[in-house]
Amino acid sequence: MTTTISYDNVLENFKKLLKQNNLKYTTQRELILKIIYDNSGHFTPEDIYNLIKENYPDIKLGIATIYRTLTLLEDANIVSSISFGTQGKKYEFGLKEHHDHLVCIECGKIEEFFDNTIEKQQEAIAKKFNFKMTNHVMKIIGICKDCQKKK
Repeated sequence: MTTTISYDNVLENFKKLLKQNNLKYTTQRELILKIIYDNSGHFTPEDIYNLIKENYPDIKLGIATIYRTLTLLEDANIVSSISFGTQGKKYEFGLKEHHDHLVCIECGKIEEFFDNTIEKQQEAIAKKFNFKMTNHVMKIIGICKDCQKKK
């Protein structure tokens, strides 16, 4: 899925968001945003922490800062998350084209997909029930082809 907004625009919006929430702009907060923006895929807070430590070893950063920043970014729809119940959430950049997810319960792999028929059917269902749909999240849970081959 392609990103639909430039990093400079995202960063500018992020700085406004911090100001609105009476929070300071910090290098650590920006790195969290940059890691998610620059890397396609889905990340746990721990993955983000490890990527920052790996790529920016001189930056002092606590995991709590990552959790707080992700909550702020998610509330502003800059990142989105997929819940894994007791295993927590995985985050991705939220300002890209709409898509849905296939999630493997064996290896945790997440595959993104878009299907126009499913999109139209959801709209039809909302209309049928006189429901104004503003968004939706679809997560199909199962076993990926690689894990099926192993069995």
